[in-house]
Amino acid sequence: MHKIYSRPRIKIPKISLNRGSKGYNPKLIKVIEILSILFIAFSTVKLILDAVLPIFDTICQTRAQSIATIISNEQATKVMNNYSYEDLFTVEKDSNENITMINSNMIVINQIISDVAVNIQNEIDKRGREDIEIALR
Repeated sequence: MHKIYSRPRIKIPKISLNRGSKGYNPKLIKVIEILSILFIAFSTVKLILDAVLPIFDTICQTRAQSIATIISNEQATKVMNNYSYEDLFTVEKDSNENITMINSNMIVINQIISDVAVNIQNEIDKRGREDIEIALR
């Protein structure tokens, strides 16, 4: 009969505790075994979290930016629906109907800026915290 696989096997030495000697304490051995298992478990969890947390942070940041953009656009549109071009600017023309000057109404423009910022903050405060899910597949 021929060997199909001839690579030598790795021999792992057995660790044996001298259970027959005077110093053998079965409770101490059990505690050491439990502590070893807990150490391995916590180390594994730490490694997994170290790998997942940067991905989770990026997803959360992207979602927060998306929410902020949507709220900003909604609130800017809502505030601007209350104003027309004539409220923001006055056009002065000469006798030939040529535009000579466009004046901006800074009071109205500043009010719009203020209203948009306040509405955005109020809407963000209303939404509060949102849950973000990650599929671990």
